[in-house]
Amino acid sequence: MDSRWLALSALRIRYQLLAGLLMASVLPAVLRGHGDLMGYWDSTSGRSTVLGTAMAVTLGIAFLRQLTRFPGVNDTYYVLPSFGLAYGTMMLTFFLFRLDYSRFQFVVSFAIALGLFFVLYLVARRFEVYRFAVLPGVDLRGQSRTRNVEWIRLDQPSLPTAAIYGVIADLRRDLPEDWDRFITDCALKGVPVFHVKQAMESLTGRVEIEHLSENTLGSLLPNRAYLRIKELADWFGALVAIFLLGPFLLAIAVAIRLDSKGPALFRQTRIGYRGKPFTVYKLRTMTVDASERAGREAAITRDRDPRVTRIGRLLRRTRIDELPQIINILRGEMSWIGPRPEVRILSEWFEAALPFYPYRYIVRPGITGWAQINQGHVGTEHEVLEKLHYDFFYIKNYSLWLDILISIRTVGTVLSGFGAR
Repeated sequence: MDSRWLALSALRIRYQLLAGLLMASVLPAVLRGHGDLMGYWDSTSGRSTVLGTAMAVTLGIAFLRQLTRFPGVNDTYYVLPSFGLAYGTMMLTFFLFRLDYSRFQFVVSFAIALGLFFVLYLVARRFEVYRFAVLPGVDLRGQSRTRNVEWIRLDQPSLPTAAIYGVIADLRRDLPEDWDRFITDCALKGVPVFHVKQAMESLTGRVEIEHLSENTLGSLLPNRAYLRIKELADWFGALVAIFLLGPFLLAIAVAIRLDSKGPALFRQTRIGYRGKPFTVYKLRTMTVDASERAGREAAITRDRDPRVTRIGRLLRRTRIDELPQIINILRGEMSWIGPRPEVRILSEWFEAALPFYPYRYIVRPGITGWAQINQGHVGTEHEVLEKLHYDFFYIKNYSLWLDILISIRTVGTVLSGFGAR
């Protein structure tokens, strides 16, 4: 962020890359060559393996940096997926081009890379603190949601002695001349100055929708090329999933019918892509006639909701009840990843209260999403409103890397039962 942080970050990357190459590429080659690195390098197998593992380490670091640039991320969780993808890519390259390589050295390199970077990121997470200098008059709304962040309030236009990640200012305010000059000096010195709204979005993973009118519409328009690519990938993934999971879902449907009265499949009208209503499919997890609530109350599942059946609690905890929405993906109504589609009555309520709410329909709704892995199920009107903050952050940062991150964290959410009701 600031020049000193960028310098430290660059050094960290250089040191990470250097340590990774020495430990995960050179060291296994030395061991494999019994101490004769140059002799081992002269062999075709040795040269291919050293170059391949060096490329895998480089790719692994690049993947890891992309996945951990989003807020609320525990870096250590993504060491295995990042380096697994990198080493898998290199193994596929060896296979496709029929290159000779040492499998033993490749596996040892992978194990060393995992251990090394897990320790490095574990130590960094334990001791690293994000420090910001804050100008007078800045409203740090949402600061209680930030972790490992230190705010240094400035009472005079000069940088603190401690190293900082950046300067936070309210750039819409009319500042005194000396503070304007201070901001200019920071920019000239390479110290970035962040508008408070963008800073809090980056740190919390939420877009404060009550101030959304201050954004330009362009900042909420996702990449159209990625929209199309994702649509095709979703469809092919759903086609494979329906064949693999079909028998399993049929068995669950039988269990639901035996557990309580009513159909196994639950249908509900929700608002989806471009504001069009559609019928969403889920495995039924509630009794058919247990609720007497009406309107918005009936659309929100409360904690320990008495309407949820015995088998329904298990299905909700593991998110298995959402799997029939594969049908919605095949019909082009949903995606694997995106904002959850809202019940029509909730959508109408929000559209009446929030003029910018329809921006949520820019992307297809998903089975899982940024709000689900950060917040879980919602049970109050306040939580429903808060979920929109996460949805707008996803739309604003719509990308392949964010979708990969959500996919990985969804596995942890399913295993832990986080946010289930």
